[in-house]
Amino acid sequence: MSNKWDMRFLELAKHISGWSKDPSTKVGCVVVGEDREIRSTGFNGFPRGISDDNDRLTDREKKYPLICHAEENAIMHAARIGVSLKGSTAYVTWPPCSRCARSLIQAGIKEVVYSTTEEIPERWLDDFNISTGMLEEANVVVRPI
Repeated sequence: MSNKWDMRFLELAKHISGWSKDPSTKVGCVVVGEDREIRSTGFNGFPRGISDDNDRLTDREKKYPLICHAEENAIMHAARIGVSLKGSTAYVTWPPCSRCARSLIQAGIKEVVYSTTEEIPERWLDDFNISTGMLEEANVVVRPI
């Protein structure tokens, strides 16, 4: 896929990240098929029907057990509506964490493209290194741009 299309899908993922109510981190994901068709999207947030009030969103102890990451939401949304993601590319505003790497691998994603424009907190760096290793070991192409 051309760089023009990569940038379009990353810009869309960035736009979708703005839908997250998380006050500290907003992440977006767009999953695209081989014909550049959008198969699913997701942003980080609580599951459907779970109250995302400010008390929960601002307290990491309460937030982390409840939150779905953008990649997870995109995968689960596709499953909910019966869309296969096998062979697709995931465009994400951050590198995937190890939890999301597992899900992306299991969903059959063949490539992960993520933006390098976001400042990544140091607390995530070790996990992102584990994630990148997992993706590469599973023959998922990882392209930071």
